[in-house]
Amino acid sequence: MSAKTLILTGGSSGIGLAIAQAFTTNGYHVCNLDIQPGLVGEYFECDMTDFTQVTDIVKSIAAQRTVNTLICNAGIHVSATILDTPPELLDKVLDINVKGAYAATQAVLPHMQSNQDGVILYIASDQSVVGKTHSFAYNLSKHALASMAKTTALDFAKDNIRANALCPGTIDTPLYQNAIAAYCEGSGADPADIHAEEAACQPLNRLGKAEEVASFALYLASPEASFITGSLQMMDGGYTTR
Repeated sequence: MSAKTLILTGGSSGIGLAIAQAFTTNGYHVCNLDIQPGLVGEYFECDMTDFTQVTDIVKSIAAQRTVNTLICNAGIHVSATILDTPPELLDKVLDINVKGAYAATQAVLPHMQSNQDGVILYIASDQSVVGKTHSFAYNLSKHALASMAKTTALDFAKDNIRANALCPGTIDTPLYQNAIAAYCEGSGADPADIHAEEAACQPLNRLGKAEEVASFALYLASPEASFITGSLQMMDGGYTTR
């Protein structure tokens, strides 16, 4: 029997790499669409801001394989208020975080409809449900992914296609480390103090791990989660319960 196929965007580092590893270990053929080369799965160089490129790659994969799962993970983080967000920066965040997911979803859906089966998972954020300071564009993009999961779930439930948003909180990834380093460089703060403060913000008093997010993604893509669709699955150490 041929391997199940996962199309994954942004699978070369951080949460995406952990997802690629988890799905590969569990028998999936992983197709990783990323602007940076990936070490796990079959790599497709792809600029998520290029609608035509994303569409063509997804359609090409679907023409050769039965795509069981699409996970939209590619994204960037920007720390800025609305006043500090020029139009070109907002466009960049939305092009990668939202329009890239839109392009991949739109391209894969006819294939999943034809098979009357499929799982679409958006790697969203705790910022899909709460606001945070200095996070105008990023927060906006993550709310958009939550909306995409809900509407896609409703529109394509009749085709046995499930769509959900997995909403991690603060996860220790290169993206997180880079954000802390940039903040400390600009503010003069001690990185150790900032890491401790971030951990203390979580009721579980620690940051999440990329491997934990990957395990949850694997579950949501599995038959065991076949009655879960249109949901926002929080994975934030209890942060949003406060």
